Amino acid sequence: MAKALTEEKLLLERQRLEGMKEYELTYAACPNICGIDEAGRGPLSGPVVAGAVILPKDCEILFLNDSKKLSEKKRELLFTEIQEKAVAYGVGIVSPARIDEINILQATYEAMRIAVSKLKVTPDILLNDAVTIPGIDIMQIPIVKGDAKSISIAAASILAKVTRDHMMVEYDELYPEYGFAKHKGYGTAVHIKAIKEYGPCPIHRRSFIKNFV
Repeated sequence: MAKALTEEKLLLERQRLEGMKEYELTYAACPNICGIDEAGRGPLSGPVVAGAVILPKDCEILFLNDSKKLSEKKRELLFTEIQEKAVAYGVGIVSPARIDEINILQATYEAMRIAVSKLKVTPDILLNDAVTIPGIDIMQIPIVKGDAKSISIAAASILAKVTRDHMMVEYDELYPEYGFAKHKGYGTAVHIKAIKEYGPCPIHRRSFIKNFV
C-alpha cells in the first residue's frame, strides 16, 4: 500500500508540474526559454536579487514551485538541483545603496539585466514574473504570478530567494543585533524595534526606513 501511495503521489506531482508548463509549451519553438524572477523588493535592508534560469526541454525537477510556497529545507534542495540541471543560470545582485539611488523598481530591473548577462547561453525568449524589463533586446512575456504558472520562473524565484537568504544570514554575523538571519531584512516588529534602538547599519535601505529613524 505504501509503495502504491508513493507512486500515486508521484503521478500527481508530475501532473501538477505539467500544469506549470503552459508557457514553456506555448513557446516551445524557442530553443532556450529563460525564466526571470526576483527576491527582496519589499525588505527594509539587504540587496534585491534576480535569478535567470534556462531549463532543458525535458527537465523534471519534482516539487518545483513558487519559492514562497516551499519550506526553507525544500528550497535549499531545489536550489542545488536547479543549478545541476539547468542549461544555464545567472544571478543579479543590486545593493541597498543602489536601491536608494535609483529606487527599488529600477534596481529590480537592473538586477534582472545583470542576471541575464551572466547566462552562458543566450535566451531566445524571457518569461518574466509580471514585469517587462527595459533595456533588453530579447522577446519578453510578462506573466502575472508567473512563479506559480511557469517552471522556468519558479526555478528563477528559488535561485533568487535562496541566494538572497544566504546573503542575509552572512549579514547577520556582521550585524547580529538586527536579527537578519530570522526575518531576512523584512519589516517585522523585532526588526523595526532594532532599527529604532541601534539606528541603521550599512545594509539598510535609507529610503525604506526614513519613517523609523
